[in-house]
Amino acid sequence: MNIGQVLAHHARFRPTHPAFVFEGLEQTYDTFNRQVNRMANAMAGAGIRKGDKVAAVLPNCPELWMLYWAAAKIGAVAVPLSPLLRGEGLINLLNNADTCLLLTQSDNIGHIQTLLPELRLRPGDIWLTDMTEHPLFGSLSRCMVQASENEPPDPGIAPDDLFNIIYSSGTTGVPKGIMHSHQVRAMYMSLFSNLYRMTPECVVLHSGSIIFNGAMLTLMPVMFLGGTFILHSKFDVDQLIADIRERRVTHTILVPSQLAAALQHPEFGGDNISSLEMILSVGAPLPLQHKEALQQRAPGIFYELYGLTEGFVTVLDKYDFLRKPGSVGCPPPFFDMRIVDEAGRDLTQGEVGEIVGRGPLLMNGYYKDPERTAQAIRDGWLFTGDMGYVDEDGFLFLVDRKKDLIISGGANVYPSDIEGIAARHPEVREVAVIGVPDERWGEAPVAAIVLKTGAATSPDELKAWINARVHARYQSVREVFFLDDFPRNVAGKTLKREIRARYLGG
Repeated sequence: MNIGQVLAHHARFRPTHPAFVFEGLEQTYDTFNRQVNRMANAMAGAGIRKGDKVAAVLPNCPELWMLYWAAAKIGAVAVPLSPLLRGEGLINLLNNADTCLLLTQSDNIGHIQTLLPELRLRPGDIWLTDMTEHPLFGSLSRCMVQASENEPPDPGIAPDDLFNIIYSSGTTGVPKGIMHSHQVRAMYMSLFSNLYRMTPECVVLHSGSIIFNGAMLTLMPVMFLGGTFILHSKFDVDQLIADIRERRVTHTILVPSQLAAALQHPEFGGDNISSLEMILSVGAPLPLQHKEALQQRAPGIFYELYGLTEGFVTVLDKYDFLRKPGSVGCPPPFFDMRIVDEAGRDLTQGEVGEIVGRGPLLMNGYYKDPERTAQAIRDGWLFTGDMGYVDEDGFLFLVDRKKDLIISGGANVYPSDIEGIAARHPEVREVAVIGVPDERWGEAPVAAIVLKTGAATSPDELKAWINARVHARYQSVREVFFLDDFPRNVAGKTLKREIRARYLGG
C-alpha cells in the first residue's frame, strides 16, 4: 500500500516519459525516481525511520515535490508548512508535529536561528536545500550526493500508516494537523483520475502552492497514471497561458481569485488554451458570472469541487455544469451526504442545514487532538461546518460557512448571498462580505471589494448599487471599502479574519 511504489513502477515501465517540469528543469520518470531514491536514502542514513515526521518550510521547488515521494518510500511522514510562517506560529507547528527533520532554504537561516532555543530540533536536523555547506545547518544536496540512487529497503507500509500531516490553512481559527494515510492518498489517485477523465498521456499544470491539500487533487492522480506534472514557482497569468499553449496542458486547477485573473487576460482563450480538458475550481465558491465567462471562452472544460481536507468532497462534472450551474455537484461513488439541523436530524430537500458526509478520503484524525477529532467525526460522519441544501436531484448547493453566518436583527445573513450580487457589478473583480459589530442590529454586513483595473466607481456608489439589488433589507451592507488585494494564504484562499481585523483596526 506504499504510494511511493507508483514512482518506481513508472520508472521501470515508462522510464523516458516526462515526469516533472519546473522552470528549466525537466526530468523523466527514470531520472526523477533516482533523485527521489537519493533523498529517501539520505534521510534514512540520517536516522529517519518509519513514522518519523519530516517537515518542509519551502516554496514550490523540486525539493518539496521530491519530499512527498521520498518520505513515502521509507515510511516517513511529510509535513509541508507554509513558507510565510514566522515566530510562534512556526515554532508551534514544528513542535506539535514532533518534527525530526526540517527542510528549508537559506533565506530562512536568520529566522530559524532565532527560533532554535524553542525548537526541539538540533541544528543538524535542519537541512538547507540550496546550500552545500553551512557551519551550523545540514545540506540536503551534500547528503544526496553521498546517498544511493537504488530503491530504499521496504519499510512495510500498512494501509492506515500515515503519509502526511497537513495543517489547516487557519482561515477560521487555530490550525489543525490533518492526518492522511497511504490508503487515503491511494484513493485520491484512483478516484480523481477517473472523475477527471485522465489518461497516462495527460499533462497537469499546478501554479498554486503544493503545501496544501488542494494540490493533491491533481498531483496524486497524475503520478498514479504516469503523466506529466508541471509545477510553477508561483501563480503568474502570463506563464500559465504560455505553458498551457506550449506544453499542451490537459488539466489544471485554479482557485477563484486565480481564475478571475485569468479571465481578465486577453490571451486566455482560443488556441492558447485549446488543449485543456479540465479547469478545476476549488477553495471557495466561484461566482456564477465567472463560470459563464469560462464556458463562453472554453466550453465543456469546467469542473468544480467542494471539499474539506478532512475528507469529504462533491464534484460538479463538466457535463452537469450546463444543467446545474449554481451547484457544487454531487458526492462521487462510495461517498454519502446528509443535510442536518442543529440536533443532527436529517432535513428534507431544499432545507438549509449543515453538510455532513463520509467516504474513503476520511482523515485519520487531527494529530494529537482527540477532542477536536471527536467534534468533527461523529459515528463515522464528518461534520463540515458548512451550510447548504440539496435539490430534487440530490445536487448540493452551498449557502455559507457556519462560522461566517451573520445574525443581524435576529435574521440569518449569509455573506455568499451578498457576494454573489456584488460580484455582478461590472467593475468588481472580487468581493468578501464580513460581519462586524453593530449597536442597533448586533451585527451588520460590510463588503470588502477589489476593483478591476481602471474602475472608477466610489464606495458609496457601489454600496447603493448592491443594496438596490439584495433580496431583503437585512442583507443591506452597512459599508463598502476598497482593498488593492485581499490577504491570502499561499494556497490563494482569501483570509476573511484578516480583512475583518483590517476593517475593525480602522
